[in-house]
Amino acid sequence: MDIDIDLANRQDILKLLKHVPARLGDRKHNTGVYFHRVPSDPFKNVCTVDHKDAEEHGYFKIDLLNVNIYKDIRDDLHLNNLMNTEPLWELLEHAEFCSQVFHLSGNEELVKKIKPSNLEQLAITLALIRPSKRYLTKEIDWERISREVWLKPSDGSYYFKKAHAFSYAMAVVVHMNLICEKLQG
Repeated sequence: MDIDIDLANRQDILKLLKHVPARLGDRKHNTGVYFHRVPSDPFKNVCTVDHKDAEEHGYFKIDLLNVNIYKDIRDDLHLNNLMNTEPLWELLEHAEFCSQVFHLSGNEELVKKIKPSNLEQLAITLALIRPSKRYLTKEIDWERISREVWLKPSDGSYYFKKAHAFSYAMAVVVHMNLICEKLQG
């Protein structure tokens, strides 16, 4: 199981809660932490069990991710308004705008080609950015893409799971609306 929690600043939470950083190989995991008792190295302040093996030992890792777009969210009402406002989808066809958007920056050509116009298409677009699904972008056939994009690759290569893609798509909507809000002054 993999749980990610997006935060404006993960350090604000970590300084309040007792935790042990997860281990990735021979170093600390960048985002993973344990909030329960795990075997740990007291000198390095890190779990002694690699995060890939931790679940089989009954340990539950949570990834606390810094997502800078949240620093501009004033409160719950502001976030809800940004989430529930239909973004101006056509702005994504402009490289100047798209290059500023969380998770889409660097993929302006693909986004312009695909032209997502709703949350589901945006989630699919985020999944298509992953190398294992790029083959689906040769011809934009939404029906075929929708059937294949969420299938786990047989070669084990990295792909975006549907739940992750939809979560990030909603964050992209929030960020698009934040950018527009700032432009309106």
